[in-house]
Amino acid sequence: MAESERADRSASLRPAILLVDMDSFFASVEVRDDPSLQGKPVLVGGDGNRGVVASCTYEARRFGIHSAMPMVTAKRLCPDAVVLGGNISRYAAVSKELKAILLDFSPLVEPLGLDEAFVDVTGARQLLGTPKEMATAIHGRIEEELRLSCGIGVGSSKLIAKLASRDAKPHFEDGVLIEGPGVFVVLDEDVRAYLDQFPVRALYGVGPATAKTLSRLGIDRVSELAELDPALLSRHVGHHFATTLIGLARGDDPRTVVAGVANKSIGHEETFSVDESDRGILEQRLRRQAVAVSSALRESSQRGRTVSVKIKHSNFQLQTRSHTMVSGIDDHGALFGVGSALLATLEVQEGIRLLGLSVSNLEDASTPVQLQLDMDEGDSFSDSIASAERLQLERASLDDAVDEIRARFGRHALGSASMLDGHGVVVPAQRDVPFGPKDALSERQKTKENLDRGGEKLRDDGEEEG
Repeated sequence: MAESERADRSASLRPAILLVDMDSFFASVEVRDDPSLQGKPVLVGGDGNRGVVASCTYEARRFGIHSAMPMVTAKRLCPDAVVLGGNISRYAAVSKELKAILLDFSPLVEPLGLDEAFVDVTGARQLLGTPKEMATAIHGRIEEELRLSCGIGVGSSKLIAKLASRDAKPHFEDGVLIEGPGVFVVLDEDVRAYLDQFPVRALYGVGPATAKTLSRLGIDRVSELAELDPALLSRHVGHHFATTLIGLARGDDPRTVVAGVANKSIGHEETFSVDESDRGILEQRLRRQAVAVSSALRESSQRGRTVSVKIKHSNFQLQTRSHTMVSGIDDHGALFGVGSALLATLEVQEGIRLLGLSVSNLEDASTPVQLQLDMDEGDSFSDSIASAERLQLERASLDDAVDEIRARFGRHALGSASMLDGHGVVVPAQRDVPFGPKDALSERQKTKENLDRGGEKLRDDGEEEG
């Protein structure tokens, strides 16, 4: 075999991974669907005293606004900003279109939420061209078919693709927006030099605590970590973690793209402007959350077996109650029935600042529903669960019809009378965007999940909004 042929064969066997990251996903979808927002600073998130920015346009970032910023701070920086509550069903639908495009290039697509995904195109090179050519084609289709923009990083590992995607996107320099190339490729021979420019916090698994430990050892840059003796680091973080970190710093990331990673949970939570103790109001808000969560479940063709209710007291103490059922549910009435029964077991008389409803143990919606028959009769909690199961069986076709109406005329076009205030107006939520799906490997997602102000938990565009 000729030397050039061996080189080509060797190159074709090396992993080729893309990271597709949509630009300001929630905000961009809103602008796309409402041309009057074009060129305006748009914020998507909770419009209350305790709400946070989930996504914002670049026009808003010019004022120093970024995701996870308290909404009150963002509005102070930009009083003329347009604030929108968001629409999870619409974002999920666009995300499904995005995944369909990616699947045309490889069956190995691993979503990191609604707006981001790894794609392993190693096996597609013989048919579809070089990794850069495939990334360029994907970028073009997203612009043409979805009318949205994205940044695509290309590399031989997840780590490199992730970092490269940031360099593919627009960014600000001295207050001036610099357009990104759209596609950014890091060649194998350039990996070490590319990584050396980053702080250690850029590496997967390095959070504030690990960064502080490394800093005490005089390690602040990836280049310094790459040269560190593993035995020395092992004494501080353990052998396995030390080996993993130094390997990452040297460009060795063994993680593979896993297709079809299941959503771990889908949920909705709301932080109140003032502490709330009225159970009637709390149940009203819980029902709203059940509607949003059930819609997101059906949009992703899933049902959830475990229903959880979370509250946060004024002293920030968290309490959670959960119940796991034999079969999954996706009907809002069924979700509310279980959630209401769980809420009844929690003390709220002193007032709570946050209420959340989520479902986990997700299963495909085609899974047959089984009734749970082993509950004691006469128990109020058991009666609520049994009632929820009956609703799940009885209302499937009705839910489909309601989803279609809401998709056409807006999520408030049709709903229960119990979701209205005394004047027939839908009670507004401080934050009207559900969260989920989640991915344990996304460091930025972990950051959002740790927000303490009822922030958006659904993945969006980077912690630095670049």
